[in-house]
Amino acid sequence: MAFVTVRQQELEGPPVSLAERAYTAIQDRLIMLDIPPMAPIDDTALAASLGLGRTPVREALKRLEVDRLVVSYPRRGTFATGVDITDLAYISEIRVQLEPLAARRAAETAGPGVKSELAELADEVADLDVRALERTELMRCDLRVHRAIYRAAGNPHLEDTLVRYDNLATRIFCLFLDRMPHFDRHVGEHTALLRAIAEGDADTAAELALVHVTGFEKAIRAII
Repeated sequence: MAFVTVRQQELEGPPVSLAERAYTAIQDRLIMLDIPPMAPIDDTALAASLGLGRTPVREALKRLEVDRLVVSYPRRGTFATGVDITDLAYISEIRVQLEPLAARRAAETAGPGVKSELAELADEVADLDVRALERTELMRCDLRVHRAIYRAAGNPHLEDTLVRYDNLATRIFCLFLDRMPHFDRHVGEHTALLRAIAEGDADTAAELALVHVTGFEKAIRAII
């Protein structure tokens, strides 16, 4: 089953500005490491590849610098940020606090329609042959699940913060995926988490979210 990309989901909604289109597209390339860590970014070439002008691309790059996905140096240019394993501890320190909060809020406050959608998503994930998926498709599955939970939590500020740190965590996941022997278990954990939220079991949802985040950090540290 092909998961709709985060980029596609955002572009299928109401019309967005050229700068927003550029932001979403470049963000996707950075998260999926299509633009590798530390790679220089040529805004002219990037604009041409996206079929956009340089102005929206430059605006997007400024936003992505705030997101810590790119970094600009005077007289040197703009680069994709590196993936430093030190960042894993910093990112995890935030996610262990906020991911359980989002899962709990989603279980407690999401409406029946949203919970039904999460239950359907849980079934989709359960039916996946995770090891047969290509890397990009697997990453998009992971992103889709997390985005759905953040949105279901009903707090836009919490959602924005978690999206930013999940993007950074996903870059680490992409970088080390080929060396993770049990990545299918990590993805499979989403099923129970989604079902707990759909069933309104806030305590279990929060606990599973915490286990998921701490397990990810342990899995990465075990291979470095």
